[in-house]
Amino acid sequence: QVPVVESGGGSVQAGGSLRLSCTASKSIFSVNAMGWYRQTPGKERELVAAISEADSTSYADSVRGRFTISRDISKSTVFLQMDSLRPEDTAVYYCNNPLVILTDPDPYWGQGTQVTVSS
Repeated sequence: QVPVVESGGGSVQAGGSLRLSCTASKSIFSVNAMGWYRQTPGKERELVAAISEADSTSYADSVRGRFTISRDISKSTVFLQMDSLRPEDTAVYYCNNPLVILTDPDPYWGQGTQVTVSS
């Protein structure tokens, strides 16, 4: 089983919406914490949204109010609803377990899903 698979990316115009999905294996999916990250060429990968136990959520300032993270624990799936998209949201989006990222010196990353927002 592939540890994590992201999908749902695409090309949209500014102001549009996309919904990303991520299905993770038991080695990565955790009810305690899951997150969505994004990366653009030449920049470090950044955490943009996270969901933890009791469905507590947190967001980067750049996406707060526009992105919504949610999950279906029964399917080991995490979602990212992205509304009011901006050109600066263009990136490859990945999901992972923030607790694993903090403790594993060489964490697994999936292929990600490309999001392109045109002005």
